[in-house]
Amino acid sequence: MNLVWQQFTLSSLTVKEYFATSYLYRSIVGLLSSWRQSSILLQWGDTIAVALLSVIYCLAPFVSTSLLGLLLAACGVFWLLLTLSDEATPTNSSSLTPIHLLVLLYWAIAAIATAFSPVKKAALNDFVTLTLYLVLFALCARVLRSSRLRSWLITLYLHISLIVSVYGMRQWFFGAPPLATWTDPESPLSKTTRVYSYLGNPNLLAGYLLPAVIFSLVAIFAWQSWYKKALAVTALIVNGSCLVLTFSRGGWIGLVVAVLTTLALLIYWRSVQMPPFWRTWSLPILLGGLLGVLLLGVIFIEPLRLRIFSIFADRQDSSNNFRRNVWDAVFKMIGDRPVLGIGPGHNAFNKIYPLYQQPRYSALSAYSILLEIAVETGFVGLGCFVWLLIVTFNVGYLQIKRLRQLGNIEGLWLIGAIASMLGMLAHGTFDTVWFRPEVNSIWWLLVGLVASYWTPLAKNRTSEFDSTNPEPSVS
Repeated sequence: MNLVWQQFTLSSLTVKEYFATSYLYRSIVGLLSSWRQSSILLQWGDTIAVALLSVIYCLAPFVSTSLLGLLLAACGVFWLLLTLSDEATPTNSSSLTPIHLLVLLYWAIAAIATAFSPVKKAALNDFVTLTLYLVLFALCARVLRSSRLRSWLITLYLHISLIVSVYGMRQWFFGAPPLATWTDPESPLSKTTRVYSYLGNPNLLAGYLLPAVIFSLVAIFAWQSWYKKALAVTALIVNGSCLVLTFSRGGWIGLVVAVLTTLALLIYWRSVQMPPFWRTWSLPILLGGLLGVLLLGVIFIEPLRLRIFSIFADRQDSSNNFRRNVWDAVFKMIGDRPVLGIGPGHNAFNKIYPLYQQPRYSALSAYSILLEIAVETGFVGLGCFVWLLIVTFNVGYLQIKRLRQLGNIEGLWLIGAIASMLGMLAHGTFDTVWFRPEVNSIWWLLVGLVASYWTPLAKNRTSEFDSTNPEPSVS
Protein backbone atom coordinates (compact mmCIF):
# COMPACT_ATOMS: atom_id res chain seq x y z
CA MET A 1 0.00 0.00 0.00
CA ASN A 2 2.86 2.35 0.82
CA LEU A 3 4.39 1.69 -2.60
CA VAL A 4 1.07 2.48 -4.31
CA TRP A 5 0.81 5.75 -2.37
CA GLN A 6 4.38 6.70 -3.32
CA GLN A 7 3.62 6.06 -6.98
CA PHE A 8 0.32 7.98 -6.83
CA THR A 9 1.93 10.98 -5.13
CA LEU A 10 5.07 10.71 -7.33
CA SER A 11 7.17 10.70 -4.14
CA SER A 12 9.91 8.52 -5.60
CA LEU A 13 9.79 9.99 -9.09
CA THR A 14 13.28 10.48 -10.52
CA VAL A 15 12.63 13.76 -12.29
CA LYS A 16 16.33 14.42 -12.75
CA GLU A 17 16.92 11.15 -14.60
CA TYR A 18 13.82 11.66 -16.75
CA PHE A 19 14.81 15.10 -17.95
CA ALA A 20 18.43 14.05 -18.39
CA THR A 21 17.24 11.65 -21.14
CA SER A 22 14.53 13.94 -22.57
CA TYR A 23 15.33 15.15 -26.06
CA LEU A 24 12.84 18.03 -25.80
CA TYR A 25 14.37 19.23 -22.52
CA ARG A 26 17.94 19.01 -23.83
CA SER A 27 17.03 20.77 -27.09
CA ILE A 28 15.26 23.73 -25.46
CA VAL A 29 16.97 24.27 -22.10
CA GLY A 30 20.43 25.68 -22.68
CA LEU A 31 19.59 27.14 -26.08
CA LEU A 32 20.98 30.52 -24.95
CA SER A 33 23.52 29.24 -22.43
CA SER A 34 26.52 30.66 -24.31
CA TRP A 35 24.91 34.12 -24.25
CA ARG A 36 24.27 33.85 -20.50
CA GLN A 37 27.96 33.24 -19.80
CA SER A 38 28.84 36.61 -21.33
CA SER A 39 25.76 38.51 -20.10
CA ILE A 40 26.23 40.66 -17.00
CA LEU A 41 22.43 40.95 -16.68
CA LEU A 42 21.73 37.22 -16.53
CA GLN A 43 24.50 36.61 -14.04
CA TRP A 44 22.13 38.33 -11.62
CA GLY A 45 19.15 36.34 -12.89
CA ASP A 46 17.65 35.21 -9.58
CA THR A 47 18.08 38.67 -8.06
CA ILE A 48 16.25 40.28 -10.99
CA ALA A 49 13.57 37.60 -10.76
CA VAL A 50 12.93 38.29 -7.08
CA ALA A 51 12.83 42.02 -7.86
CA LEU A 52 10.05 41.38 -10.41
CA LEU A 53 8.18 39.22 -7.91
CA SER A 54 8.61 41.92 -5.27
CA VAL A 55 7.01 44.50 -7.54
CA ILE A 56 4.01 42.20 -8.08
CA TYR A 57 3.45 41.52 -4.38
CA CYS A 58 4.04 45.17 -3.46
CA LEU A 59 1.50 46.49 -5.94
CA ALA A 60 -1.10 43.69 -6.01
CA PRO A 61 -3.54 45.22 -3.47
CA PHE A 62 -3.30 48.74 -4.88
CA VAL A 63 -3.29 48.65 -8.70
CA SER A 64 -5.55 47.52 -11.52
CA THR A 65 -5.64 43.98 -12.85
CA SER A 66 -4.36 45.26 -16.21
CA LEU A 67 -1.09 46.44 -14.67
CA LEU A 68 -0.77 43.18 -12.75
CA GLY A 69 -1.26 41.35 -16.03
CA LEU A 70 1.63 43.26 -17.57
CA LEU A 71 3.84 42.47 -14.58
CA LEU A 72 2.91 38.78 -14.81
CA ALA A 73 3.81 38.85 -18.49
CA ALA A 74 7.19 40.39 -17.62
CA CYS A 75 7.79 37.59 -15.12
CA GLY A 76 6.82 35.05 -17.77
CA VAL A 77 9.24 36.47 -20.31
CA PHE A 78 12.06 36.59 -17.79
CA TRP A 79 11.40 33.02 -16.61
CA LEU A 80 11.55 31.87 -20.25
CA LEU A 81 14.81 33.75 -20.72
CA LEU A 82 16.32 32.15 -17.63
CA THR A 83 15.15 28.70 -18.69
CA LEU A 84 16.52 28.98 -22.23
CA SER A 85 19.85 30.24 -20.90
CA ASP A 86 20.23 27.51 -18.26
CA GLU A 87 22.62 24.69 -18.91
CA ALA A 88 20.84 21.38 -19.52
CA THR A 89 22.61 19.64 -16.65
CA PRO A 90 21.32 17.15 -14.04
CA THR A 91 21.84 19.85 -11.39
CA ASN A 92 19.43 22.25 -13.11
CA SER A 93 16.90 19.51 -13.87
CA SER A 94 16.79 18.62 -10.16
CA SER A 95 14.85 21.84 -9.51
CA LEU A 96 11.92 20.32 -11.43
CA THR A 97 9.50 18.51 -9.12
CA PRO A 98 6.39 16.29 -9.27
CA ILE A 99 4.42 19.47 -8.60
CA HIS A 100 5.83 20.96 -11.82
CA LEU A 101 4.71 17.90 -13.77
CA LEU A 102 1.14 18.11 -12.49
CA VAL A 103 0.99 21.86 -13.06
CA LEU A 104 2.09 21.16 -16.63
CA LEU A 105 -0.57 18.45 -16.95
CA TYR A 106 -3.25 20.82 -15.66
CA TRP A 107 -2.09 23.43 -18.17
CA ALA A 108 -2.34 20.86 -20.99
CA ILE A 109 -5.89 19.91 -19.95
CA ALA A 110 -6.86 23.60 -19.87
CA ALA A 111 -5.37 23.98 -23.37
CA ILE A 112 -7.47 21.08 -24.67
CA ALA A 113 -10.56 22.49 -22.93
CA THR A 114 -9.88 25.81 -24.67
CA ALA A 115 -9.59 24.09 -28.05
CA PHE A 116 -12.96 22.36 -27.56
CA SER A 117 -14.70 25.31 -25.91
CA PRO A 118 -17.99 26.49 -27.42
CA VAL A 119 -16.70 30.05 -26.93
CA LYS A 120 -13.08 29.64 -28.02
CA LYS A 121 -12.18 33.33 -28.27
CA ALA A 122 -13.34 34.08 -24.73
CA ALA A 123 -11.67 30.95 -23.35
CA LEU A 124 -8.40 31.69 -25.13
CA ASN A 125 -8.11 35.08 -23.49
CA ASP A 126 -8.33 33.57 -20.00
CA PHE A 127 -6.16 30.59 -20.97
CA VAL A 128 -3.37 33.11 -21.54
CA THR A 129 -4.02 34.51 -18.05
CA LEU A 130 -3.90 31.01 -16.55
CA THR A 131 -0.61 30.40 -18.34
CA LEU A 132 0.87 33.54 -16.78
CA TYR A 133 -0.10 32.37 -13.29
CA LEU A 134 1.45 28.95 -13.86
CA VAL A 135 4.65 30.56 -15.11
CA LEU A 136 4.56 32.71 -11.96
CA PHE A 137 4.53 29.46 -9.99
CA ALA A 138 7.57 28.20 -11.93
CA LEU A 139 9.49 31.42 -11.25
CA CYS A 140 8.58 31.35 -7.55
CA ALA A 141 9.64 27.70 -7.23
CA ARG A 142 12.99 28.60 -8.78
CA VAL A 143 13.68 31.71 -6.72
CA LEU A 144 12.44 30.41 -3.36
CA ARG A 145 15.04 27.64 -3.23
CA SER A 146 17.25 30.30 -1.68
CA SER A 147 16.39 30.77 1.99
CA ARG A 148 17.53 34.39 1.79
CA LEU A 149 15.20 35.23 -1.11
CA ARG A 150 12.42 33.19 0.47
CA SER A 151 12.67 35.17 3.68
CA TRP A 152 12.72 38.43 1.72
CA LEU A 153 9.48 37.70 -0.18
CA ILE A 154 7.62 36.48 2.91
CA THR A 155 8.72 39.52 4.92
CA LEU A 156 7.74 41.84 2.08
CA TYR A 157 4.26 40.29 1.86
CA LEU A 158 3.79 40.66 5.63
CA HIS A 159 4.74 44.35 5.51
CA ILE A 160 2.37 45.07 2.61
CA SER A 161 -0.44 43.15 4.31
CA LEU A 162 0.14 45.25 7.43
CA ILE A 163 -0.39 48.44 5.40
CA VAL A 164 -3.57 46.99 3.91
CA SER A 165 -4.84 45.95 7.34
CA VAL A 166 -4.10 49.30 8.99
CA TYR A 167 -6.25 51.04 6.36
CA GLY A 168 -8.96 48.42 6.90
CA MET A 169 -8.91 49.09 10.64
CA ARG A 170 -9.23 52.80 9.93
CA GLN A 171 -12.39 52.05 7.94
CA TRP A 172 -13.79 50.17 10.92
CA PHE A 173 -13.20 53.02 13.35
CA PHE A 174 -14.22 55.89 11.04
CA GLY A 175 -16.72 54.10 8.77
CA ALA A 176 -16.67 53.19 5.10
CA PRO A 177 -19.53 53.20 2.59
CA PRO A 178 -20.41 49.74 1.22
CA LEU A 179 -19.61 49.37 -2.47
CA ALA A 180 -22.14 46.55 -2.95
CA THR A 181 -24.90 44.68 -1.09
CA TRP A 182 -22.66 42.40 0.98
CA THR A 183 -25.10 41.57 3.77
CA ASP A 184 -28.71 40.43 3.83
CA PRO A 185 -30.66 43.72 3.93
CA GLU A 186 -33.16 42.12 6.33
CA SER A 187 -30.43 41.06 8.75
CA PRO A 188 -29.72 43.01 11.98
CA LEU A 189 -26.18 43.36 10.60
CA SER A 190 -27.29 45.18 7.46
CA LYS A 191 -25.85 48.46 8.77
CA THR A 192 -22.62 46.93 10.06
CA THR A 193 -19.41 48.19 8.47
CA ARG A 194 -17.58 45.46 6.57
CA VAL A 195 -14.05 46.66 5.92
CA TYR A 196 -12.54 46.20 2.46
CA SER A 197 -9.39 48.38 2.61
CA TYR A 198 -7.78 48.99 -0.80
CA LEU A 199 -9.28 45.86 -2.37
CA GLY A 200 -12.86 47.11 -2.65
CA ASN A 201 -14.47 43.86 -1.46
CA PRO A 202 -14.50 42.39 2.08
CA ASN A 203 -14.47 38.79 0.86
CA LEU A 204 -11.48 39.55 -1.36
CA LEU A 205 -9.72 41.29 1.52
CA ALA A 206 -10.29 38.24 3.74
CA GLY A 207 -8.79 35.99 1.07
CA TYR A 208 -5.77 38.25 0.72
CA LEU A 209 -5.12 38.53 4.47
CA LEU A 210 -5.59 34.88 5.40
CA PRO A 211 -2.02 33.78 4.47
CA ALA A 212 -0.69 36.93 6.14
CA VAL A 213 -2.29 35.93 9.45
CA ILE A 214 -0.77 32.45 9.24
CA PHE A 215 2.70 33.63 8.23
CA SER A 216 2.57 36.20 11.05
CA LEU A 217 1.84 33.39 13.49
CA VAL A 218 4.65 31.24 12.09
CA ALA A 219 7.07 34.19 12.10
CA ILE A 220 6.75 34.42 15.89
CA PHE A 221 8.58 31.08 16.06
CA ALA A 222 10.77 31.43 12.96
CA TRP A 223 12.23 34.88 13.57
CA GLN A 224 14.97 34.85 16.20
CA SER A 225 15.42 38.43 17.42
CA TRP A 226 12.93 39.97 19.84
CA TYR A 227 12.17 43.03 17.75
CA LYS A 228 11.30 40.77 14.81
CA LYS A 229 9.09 38.67 17.07
CA ALA A 230 7.39 41.88 18.22
CA LEU A 231 6.75 42.79 14.59
CA ALA A 232 5.29 39.33 13.98
CA VAL A 233 2.96 39.66 17.00
CA THR A 234 1.84 43.10 15.79
CA ALA A 235 1.17 41.77 12.28
CA LEU A 236 -0.77 38.82 13.72
CA ILE A 237 -3.02 41.05 15.83
CA VAL A 238 -3.64 43.69 13.14
CA ASN A 239 -4.07 41.26 10.22
CA GLY A 240 -6.23 38.92 12.28
CA SER A 241 -8.45 41.74 13.54
CA CYS A 242 -8.88 43.18 10.05
CA LEU A 243 -9.79 39.77 8.62
CA VAL A 244 -12.42 39.24 11.33
CA LEU A 245 -13.87 42.71 10.65
CA THR A 246 -14.46 41.85 7.00
CA PHE A 247 -17.36 39.74 8.34
CA SER A 248 -16.60 37.32 5.52
CA ARG A 249 -18.07 33.99 6.56
CA GLY A 250 -15.91 32.13 4.05
CA GLY A 251 -12.88 34.03 5.33
CA TRP A 252 -13.75 33.04 8.91
CA ILE A 253 -14.08 29.38 7.92
CA GLY A 254 -10.74 29.54 6.12
CA LEU A 255 -9.13 31.25 9.12
CA VAL A 256 -10.34 28.55 11.54
CA VAL A 257 -9.10 25.76 9.25
CA ALA A 258 -5.74 27.47 8.68
CA VAL A 259 -5.12 28.28 12.36
CA LEU A 260 -6.01 24.76 13.51
CA THR A 261 -3.73 23.29 10.85
CA THR A 262 -0.91 25.61 11.85
CA LEU A 263 -1.20 24.75 15.53
CA ALA A 264 -1.35 21.02 14.81
CA LEU A 265 1.78 21.19 12.64
CA LEU A 266 3.62 23.41 15.14
CA ILE A 267 2.91 20.92 17.91
CA TYR A 268 4.11 18.11 15.65
CA TRP A 269 7.24 20.16 14.91
CA ARG A 270 8.05 20.70 18.60
CA SER A 271 6.82 17.29 19.83
CA VAL A 272 10.32 15.80 19.79
CA GLN A 273 11.26 18.23 22.57
CA MET A 274 8.10 17.74 24.65
CA PRO A 275 7.65 15.52 27.70
CA PRO A 276 5.42 12.47 27.06
CA PHE A 277 2.36 14.06 28.71
CA TRP A 278 2.43 17.23 26.58
CA ARG A 279 3.30 15.25 23.46
CA THR A 280 0.00 13.39 23.91
CA TRP A 281 -2.30 16.06 25.32
CA SER A 282 -1.02 19.44 24.07
CA LEU A 283 -3.03 19.32 20.84
CA PRO A 284 -6.37 18.28 22.46
CA ILE A 285 -5.90 20.90 25.21
CA LEU A 286 -5.05 23.65 22.72
CA LEU A 287 -7.89 22.76 20.34
CA GLY A 288 -10.33 22.54 23.23
CA GLY A 289 -9.23 25.95 24.49
CA LEU A 290 -9.63 27.55 21.08
CA LEU A 291 -13.06 26.03 20.57
CA GLY A 292 -14.03 27.27 24.03
CA VAL A 293 -12.93 30.81 23.17
CA LEU A 294 -14.88 30.61 19.90
CA LEU A 295 -17.96 29.37 21.73
CA LEU A 296 -17.75 32.22 24.26
CA GLY A 297 -17.40 34.69 21.39
CA VAL A 298 -20.53 33.29 19.74
CA ILE A 299 -22.46 33.51 23.01
CA PHE A 300 -21.46 37.02 24.08
CA ILE A 301 -20.65 38.89 20.83
CA GLU A 302 -23.90 39.47 18.95
CA PRO A 303 -22.50 40.41 15.49
CA LEU A 304 -20.33 37.28 15.52
CA ARG A 305 -23.27 35.12 16.61
CA LEU A 306 -25.62 36.49 13.98
CA ARG A 307 -23.07 36.16 11.19
CA ILE A 308 -22.16 32.57 12.08
CA PHE A 309 -25.78 31.50 12.50
CA SER A 310 -26.56 32.92 9.05
CA ILE A 311 -24.33 30.19 7.60
CA PHE A 312 -26.95 27.64 8.66
CA ALA A 313 -29.97 29.72 7.59
CA ASP A 314 -29.99 28.08 4.15
CA ARG A 315 -32.28 30.06 1.81
CA GLN A 316 -33.51 32.29 4.62
CA ASP A 317 -30.32 34.33 4.15
CA SER A 318 -30.21 36.25 0.85
CA SER A 319 -26.51 35.51 0.27
CA ASN A 320 -27.05 31.78 0.84
CA ASN A 321 -30.11 31.82 -1.40
CA PHE A 322 -28.18 33.59 -4.16
CA ARG A 323 -25.39 31.00 -4.07
CA ARG A 324 -27.84 28.11 -4.07
CA ASN A 325 -29.52 29.44 -7.21
CA VAL A 326 -26.17 29.99 -8.92
CA TRP A 327 -25.04 26.47 -7.98
CA ASP A 328 -28.26 24.98 -9.43
CA ALA A 329 -27.39 26.57 -12.78
CA VAL A 330 -23.74 25.53 -12.50
CA PHE A 331 -24.68 21.89 -11.93
CA LYS A 332 -26.64 21.99 -15.18
CA MET A 333 -23.64 23.50 -17.00
CA ILE A 334 -21.41 20.72 -15.69
CA GLY A 335 -23.98 18.10 -16.65
CA ASP A 336 -24.01 19.30 -20.26
CA ARG A 337 -20.19 19.38 -20.62
CA PRO A 338 -18.83 17.03 -17.93
CA VAL A 339 -15.56 15.92 -19.56
CA LEU A 340 -13.66 19.08 -20.55
CA GLY A 341 -16.03 21.87 -19.56
CA ILE A 342 -16.58 25.18 -21.35
CA GLY A 343 -12.99 26.42 -21.28
CA PRO A 344 -11.03 28.37 -18.63
CA GLY A 345 -11.85 31.79 -17.25
CA HIS A 346 -14.70 34.10 -16.33
CA ASN A 347 -15.11 35.33 -19.92
CA ALA A 348 -16.21 31.87 -21.05
CA PHE A 349 -18.40 31.58 -17.95
CA ASN A 350 -20.08 34.90 -18.69
CA LYS A 351 -20.89 33.73 -22.22
CA ILE A 352 -22.42 30.40 -21.18
CA TYR A 353 -23.96 31.03 -17.75
CA PRO A 354 -26.82 33.29 -18.99
CA LEU A 355 -28.16 30.30 -20.93
CA TYR A 356 -28.68 28.44 -17.62
CA GLN A 357 -29.25 31.15 -15.02
CA GLN A 358 -32.47 31.62 -13.14
CA PRO A 359 -34.13 35.04 -13.53
CA ARG A 360 -32.55 37.80 -11.40
CA TYR A 361 -29.56 35.64 -10.43
CA SER A 362 -26.76 36.81 -12.70
CA ALA A 363 -23.25 35.80 -11.61
CA LEU A 364 -19.65 36.25 -12.69
CA SER A 365 -18.47 32.90 -11.33
CA ALA A 366 -19.61 29.61 -9.79
CA TYR A 367 -19.00 30.79 -6.19
CA SER A 368 -16.91 27.70 -5.45
CA ILE A 369 -13.38 26.85 -6.56
CA LEU A 370 -14.13 23.19 -7.20
CA LEU A 371 -17.35 23.92 -9.10
CA GLU A 372 -15.59 26.63 -11.12
CA ILE A 373 -12.80 24.25 -12.15
CA ALA A 374 -15.36 21.56 -13.02
CA VAL A 375 -17.25 24.06 -15.18
CA GLU A 376 -14.10 25.30 -16.91
CA THR A 377 -12.15 22.07 -17.48
CA GLY A 378 -14.65 19.33 -16.67
CA PHE A 379 -14.09 16.37 -14.38
CA VAL A 380 -10.78 15.69 -16.14
CA GLY A 381 -9.42 19.08 -15.08
CA LEU A 382 -10.97 18.80 -11.61
CA GLY A 383 -9.39 15.38 -11.13
CA CYS A 384 -5.99 16.74 -12.17
CA PHE A 385 -6.35 19.70 -9.81
CA VAL A 386 -7.23 17.43 -6.87
CA TRP A 387 -4.24 15.23 -7.78
CA LEU A 388 -2.05 18.34 -7.80
CA LEU A 389 -3.31 19.26 -4.32
CA ILE A 390 -2.65 15.76 -2.96
CA VAL A 391 0.88 15.70 -4.39
CA THR A 392 1.60 19.22 -3.09
CA PHE A 393 0.43 18.46 0.44
CA ASN A 394 2.31 15.15 0.41
CA VAL A 395 5.51 16.92 -0.68
CA GLY A 396 4.95 19.47 2.07
CA TYR A 397 4.43 16.80 4.74
CA LEU A 398 7.50 14.80 3.70
CA GLN A 399 9.71 17.89 3.74
CA ILE A 400 8.34 19.07 7.11
CA LYS A 401 9.17 15.62 8.46
CA ARG A 402 12.67 15.77 6.97
CA LEU A 403 13.45 19.29 8.18
CA ARG A 404 12.04 18.47 11.62
CA GLN A 405 14.54 15.64 11.92
CA LEU A 406 17.34 17.97 10.84
CA GLY A 407 16.21 20.76 13.17
CA ASN A 408 16.16 23.18 10.21
CA ILE A 409 13.99 26.16 11.13
CA GLU A 410 13.18 26.78 7.45
CA GLY A 411 10.52 24.09 7.83
CA LEU A 412 8.36 26.57 9.74
CA TRP A 413 7.70 28.56 6.56
CA LEU A 414 6.59 25.33 4.93
CA ILE A 415 4.09 24.85 7.76
CA GLY A 416 2.76 28.35 7.04
CA ALA A 417 2.40 27.59 3.33
CA ILE A 418 0.53 24.31 3.87
CA ALA A 419 -1.84 25.81 6.46
CA SER A 420 -2.51 28.88 4.29
CA MET A 421 -3.34 26.74 1.28
CA LEU A 422 -5.81 24.64 3.27
CA GLY A 423 -7.43 27.80 4.63
CA MET A 424 -7.70 29.34 1.16
CA LEU A 425 -9.30 26.14 -0.14
CA ALA A 426 -11.81 26.15 2.73
CA HIS A 427 -12.66 29.79 1.97
CA GLY A 428 -12.83 29.04 -1.74
CA THR A 429 -15.36 26.24 -1.24
CA PHE A 430 -18.01 28.96 -0.90
CA ASP A 431 -16.47 31.80 -2.91
CA THR A 432 -14.28 32.43 -5.93
CA VAL A 433 -12.09 35.33 -4.79
CA TRP A 434 -9.33 32.70 -5.23
CA PHE A 435 -9.39 33.53 -8.95
CA ARG A 436 -8.78 37.24 -8.41
CA PRO A 437 -5.18 38.39 -9.10
CA GLU A 438 -4.57 39.65 -5.55
CA VAL A 439 -5.30 36.18 -4.14
CA ASN A 440 -4.35 33.88 -7.03
CA SER A 441 -0.84 35.34 -7.19
CA ILE A 442 -0.39 34.48 -3.50
CA TRP A 443 -1.75 30.96 -4.04
CA TRP A 444 0.86 30.18 -6.69
CA LEU A 445 3.53 31.75 -4.49
CA LEU A 446 2.57 29.24 -1.79
CA VAL A 447 2.60 26.30 -4.22
CA GLY A 448 5.98 27.48 -5.50
CA LEU A 449 7.24 27.72 -1.92
CA VAL A 450 6.26 24.09 -1.26
CA ALA A 451 7.87 22.97 -4.54
CA SER A 452 11.09 24.81 -3.67
CA TYR A 453 11.63 22.46 -0.69
CA TRP A 454 11.32 19.25 -2.70
CA THR A 455 14.06 16.62 -2.71
CA PRO A 456 13.72 13.07 -4.07
CA LEU A 457 12.54 10.56 -1.48
CA ALA A 458 15.74 8.53 -1.74
CA LYS A 459 17.96 11.61 -1.42
CA ASN A 460 16.59 13.56 1.52
CA ARG A 461 19.99 14.73 2.73
CA THR A 462 20.95 18.05 4.23
CA SER A 463 23.50 18.70 1.52
CA GLU A 464 20.82 18.78 -1.16
CA PHE A 465 18.78 21.58 0.40
CA ASP A 466 20.33 24.98 0.72
CA SER A 467 23.42 23.52 2.37
CA THR A 468 25.29 26.75 1.65
CA ASN A 469 23.00 28.66 3.99
CA PRO A 470 22.18 26.48 7.00
CA GLU A 471 19.76 27.78 9.62
CA PRO A 472 19.95 27.27 13.37
CA SER A 473 17.74 24.64 14.89
CA VAL A 474 14.59 25.53 16.81
CA SER A 475 15.42 26.29 20.39
